[in-house]
Amino acid sequence: MDTKTSKASLPQEFTKRISDYLYKLLEEAEGKHRHGEGTDAGYRSMIAQLAGELLKESDEPATPLTLSAAKEPAPRLLPAIETRRSARRYVDTPLTGEEVQLLLEAALRAPSSKNKHTTQFVLVEDKATLEELSYMRESGAGFLRQVPLGIVVLGSPMECERWIADASLAAGFIQLQAEAMGLGSCWADVYGCYTGAGQESTEYVRNVLGIPYQLEVLCIIAVGHRERTPEPRPTESLKWEKIHIGRYVAPEEPSEVTEA
Repeated sequence: MDTKTSKASLPQEFTKRISDYLYKLLEEAEGKHRHGEGTDAGYRSMIAQLAGELLKESDEPATPLTLSAAKEPAPRLLPAIETRRSARRYVDTPLTGEEVQLLLEAALRAPSSKNKHTTQFVLVEDKATLEELSYMRESGAGFLRQVPLGIVVLGSPMECERWIADASLAAGFIQLQAEAMGLGSCWADVYGCYTGAGQESTEYVRNVLGIPYQLEVLCIIAVGHRERTPEPRPTESLKWEKIHIGRYVAPEEPSEVTEA
């Protein structure tokens, strides 16, 4: 079978619609010309010629695409996975409503145990509240003072015993969606952490946001426009030694050198 490609025709219905549109443009141009508004004769001739060629093509059988023309692209890593890096410095630029909605949709589309979808979210945009939340840990959450949005990720142990996995997946989806939109993000741990005064970070966040005790606070995802975009990590720098094929293989212990 001949796999050489020739120019593939556009779908007949599509070319017919384009030609109809061009003829309409031509009719409008001719009308303006008759009323003395002035249109270039060469322009009108070009439209008429193009419309005629497309109309002729729409009446001819379309050339089917060959196998080589429909060749699937080589698989590659999703760009958002490849480029995502935690951002801890942000510029003072607000997010749009559309951006926030897309982040939330990504969270709600995350996988969940038994399809229960028990993870909940609290959106925090108030600067004073974000600053208060930045003290939920002894250190490591100061970037919350810089961002326009903090998404508090909540789990429900009473509804789902695997709430940590579900909430973590949702938080990861938020970060990947943020990266795909050119935004920066950073995960701030809450669960299992403590404030500088020794208070549980979960209790601290509960008090600030009025979260009921049947819900646990996993983390806060900070989202905003990052101050700079770091380079992706080179593929060869990844810790490939953490991958085990077939079964776990313990790393070799460094041999001790016995002095004589």
